[in-house]
Amino acid sequence: MHIRKLNANEVPPFELLLLADPSRKLVEEYLQRGQCFTGSLNGQIIGVYVLLSTRPDTVELVNVAVDEKHQGKGIGKRLVEHAVQIAAELGFKTIEVGTGNSSIGQLALYQKCGFRIIGIDRDFFIRHYDEEIFENGMQVIDMIRLSQDL
Repeated sequence: MHIRKLNANEVPPFELLLLADPSRKLVEEYLQRGQCFTGSLNGQIIGVYVLLSTRPDTVELVNVAVDEKHQGKGIGKRLVEHAVQIAAELGFKTIEVGTGNSSIGQLALYQKCGFRIIGIDRDFFIRHYDEEIFENGMQVIDMIRLSQDL
């Protein structure tokens, strides 16, 4: 898989971005402020992530998505590892990520990649999304926040 930064004139892969975040409005907002990276295989974009500077020396990984046909093959892990590497190369000291309380696979992935749980943003998905979101048979309510020192 080849991972690269999306050029400013390229259309972001919304079909993938919306897999990780169902709010097109929120996705468009952080795409304007962040850097979008895509992972391609045989010329087809199969993965994406966005890095968003949030505070001095801190960047947030706000969207990691893998095409459903390619999930479970280690691509998400490669994207997260690449994001950590890029964040360090850009001079950030900390990288953060947040995921839903019901995102069992994502919680495991981020911890396998060196992230540690630092807190819970209670009712995040109730406050920021108009419609209820369900995943793994549960309503997504709280944001689990994780962090890694670079």
